[in-house]
Amino acid sequence: MESWKQPEEYRNRPVTVLGAGVLGRRIGCIWASGGYDVILRDPSAEQCADGIEYILENVESYSQKTGQKPGKVQAVEHLKGAVQNAWLVIEAVPEKIQLKIDTFAELEALAPADCILASNSSSYKSSEMLTKVSANTKTRILNMHYYMPPQSMIVEIMTDGCTDSAIFPFIVERSKEVATLPYLARKESTGFIFNRLWAAIKREILSILAEGVSVPEEIDSMWMEMFVKGGMAPCRTMDAVGLDTVAFIEHHYVDERGLSPEKTVDFLQQNYLNHGKLGTKCSLGGLYPPVDDKSKARNGVVAKDPKILVLDLGLSAAEPSLNSGQIVELTAGGKIKVLIRNQALPDGIAVDHVNGRMFWTCMGVPGHIDGAVYSANVDGSLVQTVVAPGTINTPKQLTIDSVAQKVYFCDREGLRVFRCNFDGSDLEAVIETGSYKEYGQDATKWCVGITVAPTLGKFYWSQKGPSKGGKGRIFGANITMPAGQCASTRDDIQCILDDLPEPVDLEIDEQSRRLYWTDRGEIPCGNSLNLIQLDVLGFPASVNEAQKYRSLSRHFKEAIGLKLDLVNNGIYITDLGGNIYHCGLDGQKKEKLYTDDYRAFTGIALA
Repeated sequence: MESWKQPEEYRNRPVTVLGAGVLGRRIGCIWASGGYDVILRDPSAEQCADGIEYILENVESYSQKTGQKPGKVQAVEHLKGAVQNAWLVIEAVPEKIQLKIDTFAELEALAPADCILASNSSSYKSSEMLTKVSANTKTRILNMHYYMPPQSMIVEIMTDGCTDSAIFPFIVERSKEVATLPYLARKESTGFIFNRLWAAIKREILSILAEGVSVPEEIDSMWMEMFVKGGMAPCRTMDAVGLDTVAFIEHHYVDERGLSPEKTVDFLQQNYLNHGKLGTKCSLGGLYPPVDDKSKARNGVVAKDPKILVLDLGLSAAEPSLNSGQIVELTAGGKIKVLIRNQALPDGIAVDHVNGRMFWTCMGVPGHIDGAVYSANVDGSLVQTVVAPGTINTPKQLTIDSVAQKVYFCDREGLRVFRCNFDGSDLEAVIETGSYKEYGQDATKWCVGITVAPTLGKFYWSQKGPSKGGKGRIFGANITMPAGQCASTRDDIQCILDDLPEPVDLEIDEQSRRLYWTDRGEIPCGNSLNLIQLDVLGFPASVNEAQKYRSLSRHFKEAIGLKLDLVNNGIYITDLGGNIYHCGLDGQKKEKLYTDDYRAFTGIALA
């Protein structure tokens, strides 16, 4: 049996989707958005026409995620013509097993020998569909299970039991290329990954309801507090609790409910507990690998030198303009490496470490509705538009809630704080300090810095006030909008600090509840890095006016960018004077990592 080779000239060959129903047409739209030509095939001419219409109407919005020029899309009536030159065929036909068996038999006969064949089925493993195909063909067949794009861009990829292992890295990269989030099921599994999780969750919830233990409203509220706001990830939470404790709890359930211990207690005992692996309290680790004793760590994350990403306004360009901004990387040798050019006054940047994507704002012309938000891989590739020009005014600092997969950013002259999904959908104003048409030049209403604290259920922002005016303020509000209220009427806003010189960017250490910010105002209180301690409710902990906050470091040249490196107990700061600094969390041992008088740095992030 020959080893698998990637399809020849796949970029010049179409992706064929069999079935133009609700999901089939969306799968087609995904691949078209990545620049691939797409063929739809469905026995129903009406279904095909509706599918083509959907793709043509929506492919541009999908393409904002990929940054590619959309490919062509067409409907082909006969199966042979639809698949004869395809490099990938995805069947999304009705969930009838005999229909799928017959479909794969036809595909073996009609599709090219190097074509990857996939099933979108969520009910059947692909191995159940292959009774009529040869052993050699089985090596290029797999499941590619999509959910409901564009709201959910997850695709689960799973073997048919015989799939050549070399296919998986190839199809994972192609999936990322079209802005989906691929997750690999390493063995065949009915329900793949997520549906098995969801099946267990809904089964237990229904049992709780049936037994009268709780009601739907309380269950949903508790879920939001623990898993959405609280950011609890199941495997990390088990490690934090201790696998020995988890096993003890599961053993009690086994005894009480007559369950099998094989895949719970016995699994933990044989693979972890017998080897002394108890979780984060143990040097041997648990479900996650152990932390190297020679490395510092925080919350199970090993310390290492981070990749430093910085925004440059573009003053060092040969011909400086409003569009000469850059995203740069500070290399280990202390040099600047340009990742992305031609940005319109970039200001705020943050990194989603799970997906390896950076997000940033471009102010555009201050006061005009031409600000924008973009994303890209941390190496600068695959740039996508998150919020296109024409919606927001002057976006400033940007931060990320990785658990909820939300981007938060301030709109200075727009007098608002916004949030949206990673793909730009569900854009909403969560704070509005006034009508930008009426008060857009009132600097006391300008929203500038932003940070979010899911474990406290809050986000914080700065309103910097006029230049060096001593009217700057920092506010906090709940992540959840009060019922029946909106961005301009909500009554849960609290002023954390006032009478500040000119507060700009914010960062929070949720574990210690310390809120940090830079201030670009006048000395003695301005041009500084500052800190205030919050209580368990997310409000200032001190009642002593003189001890409300303290300055950790001074004498910056208009301090702007701020990023905590909690793993290494450090802080990075930038200023408009072209400097990048590093200091400890206490502000001590301040050092310049880079300086260039011709540059003006704003946002900073770590990858």
